[in-house]
Amino acid sequence: MDKPLLLGLPILLCCFRGLLSLLFLYSLAQIIEIIQCRMCHVQFPGEQCSRGRGICTATMDEACTIGRIFKDDGTLWLTFLGCLKNCANVNNIKWTTYFVNLRCCRSNDLCNELADA
Repeated sequence: MDKPLLLGLPILLCCFRGLLSLLFLYSLAQIIEIIQCRMCHVQFPGEQCSRGRGICTATMDEACTIGRIFKDDGTLWLTFLGCLKNCANVNNIKWTTYFVNLRCCRSNDLCNELADA
């Protein structure tokens, strides 16, 4: 075998090893971005979660969410928490006689946790 080819082989293997390391780090970064969110399907004001209490794991295309439904007069009627795909922040979306606010976050685990829950 040619001497230059033999000298180039370790360089090639080193580059291949570097590529594998980058792929591993990319996969690890995707795993790190998965977060846990507080979950509650139904919570009325001043009460504990009455349905669906727990924790969900948001995948790469999901976010933790907290939704609040208000009556026409502006009083809070219902709160819900969980993981939501393609989440978007919205304010005062009209839903029959109610208004809905939705907040999304991915900053840290349980970022949608209620202070009074």
